[in-house]
Amino acid sequence: MASRTLKDKVVVIAGGGKNLGALIAQQFAEAGLRGAAIHYNSASSKPDADKTVATLKAEGVDAFAFQGDLSIVENNVKLFDEALKQFGHVDIAINTAGLVIKKPILDVTEDEFDKSFDANAKAAFFFIQQAGRTLSDGGSIVTIVSSLLAAYTDSYAIYPGSKAPVEHFTRAASKEFGSRGISVNAIGPGPMDTPFFYGQESKEAAAYHASAAALSGWSKKGLTDIEDIAPIVRFLVTEGWWITGQTIFANGGYTTR
Repeated sequence: MASRTLKDKVVVIAGGGKNLGALIAQQFAEAGLRGAAIHYNSASSKPDADKTVATLKAEGVDAFAFQGDLSIVENNVKLFDEALKQFGHVDIAINTAGLVIKKPILDVTEDEFDKSFDANAKAAFFFIQQAGRTLSDGGSIVTIVSSLLAAYTDSYAIYPGSKAPVEHFTRAASKEFGSRGISVNAIGPGPMDTPFFYGQESKEAAAYHASAAALSGWSKKGLTDIEDIAPIVRFLVTEGWWITGQTIFANGGYTTR
C-alpha cells in the first residue's frame, strides 16, 4: 500500500488548543493538512484555542475551535458532527486531553475519583466511539495516555488507573475498525515539560522525575518534551499506519514493561 500522507486530510484534536495538541496541529498544517477541529474544554482555554486556530488559518488550513466537556457523550457527537458538516469528511482523531490528580489513596474523594475517570476514561471511550462512527476508511485514531501505566509508585492511583482502560479501548477499537483500514493506538509519554505536569508536583518530585529517565542527561530539562511526542503521532497516522492496537511508551526510558 502507498504511504499515507497528511495532504488534504482533516483532523479532530481533543485538547488541541495548547501544549502538545497545538504542536501536533501546527506540524500537521506544515505537512499539508486541509482541515482541523480544535477542541478545548474550559473557557479559560479559549484564548489558546483561538490562537491555534489563527495559526492554522495562516498556514492555509481551514480550522475551527469547539468547546465542550467530552465526558458528556453528546459533546463528542457534536464535535465530530460539526467537523463533518464543515469539512465533509474526517480522517484522523487525536485525543491529548486528560486530568491529573496526585494524591495518596486514603486522601482521594469520591468526587475526585469520578472526575478522573470521567476525564481520562469516559471521555476517551466516547471520543474513540465517535471517531469510529465518523472516520473515513484508512483513518487513524491516537490517544495520549501515560508512562505511569508501568510505574511502581505512590500517590498515583487514580491518574494512571483512569488511563489504563484506554489500552483496552484501543485494542478493541483496532480490531473492530481494522476492516476499514483504521489504525488505533495510544502513546504513553513520560512526565512532559508543560504546565499540566508542574501543577501536581513539588519541587523535589519534579527534580526526581527530571532525572529518572535513562536519556534524561541528553534532554534539556530531563523531562519528555512535546517535540518528542508530536513526531510519533505524525508517524502513526501516516507511514506508521501498519502499527495498530498498541500502547507505545515514548519516555526516554522513564518506565518500561
